[in-house]
Amino acid sequence: MTYDVIIVGGSFAGISAALQLARARRRVLVIDAGQRRNRFVTSSHGFLGHDGRDPAAIIAGARAELAAYPTVTWIEELAVDAAASDDGFAVTLASGERHRGKRLILAVGVVDELPELPGVAERWGKTIFHCPYCHGYELDGGPIAVLATLPGSVHHAMMLPDWGATTYFTQGVFEPDDETRGAIEARGVVIERAPVRAIGGDRGVDVTLQDGRVLGFAGLFLAPRTHVSSPLATRLGLELEDGPLGAYLRCDATRETSVPGVFACGDITVFAGNVAIAVADGVRAGVAAHHSLIVGAGRRAA
Repeated sequence: MTYDVIIVGGSFAGISAALQLARARRRVLVIDAGQRRNRFVTSSHGFLGHDGRDPAAIIAGARAELAAYPTVTWIEELAVDAAASDDGFAVTLASGERHRGKRLILAVGVVDELPELPGVAERWGKTIFHCPYCHGYELDGGPIAVLATLPGSVHHAMMLPDWGATTYFTQGVFEPDDETRGAIEARGVVIERAPVRAIGGDRGVDVTLQDGRVLGFAGLFLAPRTHVSSPLATRLGLELEDGPLGAYLRCDATRETSVPGVFACGDITVFAGNVAIAVADGVRAGVAAHHSLIVGAGRRAA
């Protein structure tokens, strides 16, 4: 069987794309390995109608809605390879099983590369975050730490005083220039140059410095570097763009990638995103993939 569209990734962007195609009565296969980027958090914020809900519950409800459409098939497995075929694209699963689709949508998301610092990984999504719009309000105006992980971290420090008194840890590397230092200090940010040795704390965050001091905060923010979570983009030869946090897929306004017939949506197509952006991006990709089926081979016909 050849599906109209295969979607790799069944989180917010992937389900959103699938819904548009299902409502167009197209045969859709969703392949999902269950590795949502925000699986570490228990509440999602800033998404209209779902503010404060567990993202796992939102996804479960969305998947149930999608399952009501009879033209949708869902496979819980890891996609390990993809290639062009005579009738579109072939996707290979970890089991060795292969599926064919006329169009392909990648909604595989990204992986956050956390700093190798004791205490960070186990607190990620609980008291350590990357998005102040998603998690800053819940800190109730308490003191906030910003751990520098790249040159752009200073912009994190510039933003966060709106959510609480902010301390910027340069890690002895990411020192702001004179102009930027003046700007963040004008925002009330304290600059701390002693390197952070470890992160602890149960209810909040205890930052242990190299010099032995321990400073307490309501929460900590850092900007992780990211990379596309699946090798499929490389297998297909998709073009990438460099962003401030890492590479992401180059797409046109319709979310079609550099390979005609392959679309992408969600965090792999933007240098910074959130749930609402992923859902909207999925709509765009799903509609564009449907339109390409109507008009034929898209850019390949040009």
